[in-house]
Amino acid sequence: MRLKGLMTPLTLSEQFKEISKAIDNRKYPIGVYGLSESSKSYLLYGVLNEINEKMLVVTHSDVEAKNIYEDLSFYLNDVYYFPTKEVVFYNVDAISGDLRWERLKVIKKMLEEGQKVIVTSAEALASTYAPVELFTSHSFNISVEDIIDIRELSQRLIEAGYERNEVVDTKGQFSIRGGIIDIYPPTSGLPFRIELFDDEVDSIRTFNTDTQRSIEKVQTIEVFPAKEVILTNHHIDKAYTSIKEDFNSSIEGFKKKKDKEAIERLTSTINNNLELLKETWSFETIDSYISYFYDKTSTLFDYMKNCFVVIDDVQRCVGKLESVQFEFSENYENFLKRGNILPKQGELLLSKDRIIEELELSKVMTLEAITKTTKHLAPRTIAAFSQITIHDYHGQLDLLIEDIKDKKARNYRTLILSGTRTRGERLIDTLRDRGIEATYRDVVSSIAQGEVVVTFGNASKGFEYPELKVCVISDSEVFGQSKRKSVRRGNKKGVGKIKSFTELKLGDYVVHVNHGIGIYKGIKQLEVQGHKKDFLELSYNSGDTLYVPAEQLDMVQKYIGSEGKAPKVNKLGGSEWIKAKNKVKKSIEDIAEDLVKLYAIRATLKGHKYSEDTVWQKQFEEEFPYEETPDQLTSIEDNKKGYGEQ
Repeated sequence: MRLKGLMTPLTLSEQFKEISKAIDNRKYPIGVYGLSESSKSYLLYGVLNEINEKMLVVTHSDVEAKNIYEDLSFYLNDVYYFPTKEVVFYNVDAISGDLRWERLKVIKKMLEEGQKVIVTSAEALASTYAPVELFTSHSFNISVEDIIDIRELSQRLIEAGYERNEVVDTKGQFSIRGGIIDIYPPTSGLPFRIELFDDEVDSIRTFNTDTQRSIEKVQTIEVFPAKEVILTNHHIDKAYTSIKEDFNSSIEGFKKKKDKEAIERLTSTINNNLELLKETWSFETIDSYISYFYDKTSTLFDYMKNCFVVIDDVQRCVGKLESVQFEFSENYENFLKRGNILPKQGELLLSKDRIIEELELSKVMTLEAITKTTKHLAPRTIAAFSQITIHDYHGQLDLLIEDIKDKKARNYRTLILSGTRTRGERLIDTLRDRGIEATYRDVVSSIAQGEVVVTFGNASKGFEYPELKVCVISDSEVFGQSKRKSVRRGNKKGVGKIKSFTELKLGDYVVHVNHGIGIYKGIKQLEVQGHKKDFLELSYNSGDTLYVPAEQLDMVQKYIGSEGKAPKVNKLGGSEWIKAKNKVKKSIEDIAEDLVKLYAIRATLKGHKYSEDTVWQKQFEEEFPYEETPDQLTSIEDNKKGYGEQ
């Protein structure tokens, strides 16, 4: 507990004692009033120390969930953000793979023992998920000296949602080449290479997907499902039969209405999906068919059994649930009438009333900025705090010094967040020069009345509790900008990168990162969950169409090829594009091998040895306004290491 000292005044307050008493006596719901922004996380950190279970924090939007997650991350290590699962009924490349991996990573944490905090949105709380037991039954470990049956392992990986590939280069893939098995679990930062001696695991190493070279040895790996819809042969057969029955029933209905377009549309969609289901165990809109695979789906209440639930702003959360349900119902009815979907695809969300019922049976604490009556989750215990938001100083040091002196004179415990350690140490010198005795601490185990402490870290906003005589000033208020670094993500270099869809002409050949060569058919406006959005319409072989959201333009490039020669258009969902990418990867591997030989020669030559990092170098790095990617940090460290050798 890095900030244990900050908790003392909170836990000694009458309001917190009331909360603690209600928890002991199970007097729920507990209503907490007077909190806003990062002061919520301060209270949640204190409450977490009072309970011996997991905590689920639910707020009205993904944006606010991220804010609470980031503020809680200042206090805790075991805090995770669970992104909302977007379910779509149409064939569109709009689902983020990164968000899917993030959800799977958090699901794994939910199912593990130990105290932790999960932060999510009301919409995510309304979603349905694969049965909990499937995630536990399809998770397993592989250790050195284990005996492996390759065929059995291959089948287990396929059932766990992994895709077999020639070369593993992304999460959710595996490959088998003789006695070498590569697996990339979605919950791991690196893929693993398993080498067998006969049928025994001889060694396990992590490896680099770009160079395919091993990095370090490990003893055990955890294999967690790679998809949110986990299927076995039983689920495939069950869904195939149910989908066929609903399809035939729907077709009969359209025949009575003499709706030929709906018949053609539904026939094409279902036949394509069933074919892919049999061949690949997956298809693009499979999430919306979840009710066909399982007799009973699960919810976050099932994944977080008996947890302590915090609802941030009940009224806004309930309003969000109502709007999500309304938009979903509208879309469902429209798609059903047009022959895009089947009836059971409407069983994807929990109703607002069902969620309220679940919450009323749970250990719930609600957070509200102001005291107000609520129709739902009316509190049996009330704790009202008085809190003041800290104003921005915008780098005006005199105003900051004046306020700190005032709070010190009134015996406040004052904690200043500096963003980085370097900035914190410099701030200490500045405060002392202005006559304020302040201390820098990495770990704030205690903070006395009238004491000023500076530590590294950041929060969205600072706060002041007059009754508790506690003040936290964030780096954004002190320096005028937050040191919560943004990640600089450069676009991949390459000929044909499109900056605007206006650069494209109808009929232009384009290349989609995941689906290959297609033909640009223009911009089409589609209604998605009650909102109209622009999509790039791309045509593929066999009459397939892909709709790419305009904001995902970076997924599409202009085709650059032989002058005057038309390229072969790929088939959507086919293997041609995958084979072409694998061929390129093989060429890259050959180049990498040549580079290794080159560096081996260079390693034998003597060069100039540079000195280690100076204080100025470290200060320069701390002031860098972006967060480096893991690859960038690795490159920097590798270069420094090279400079330090002769």
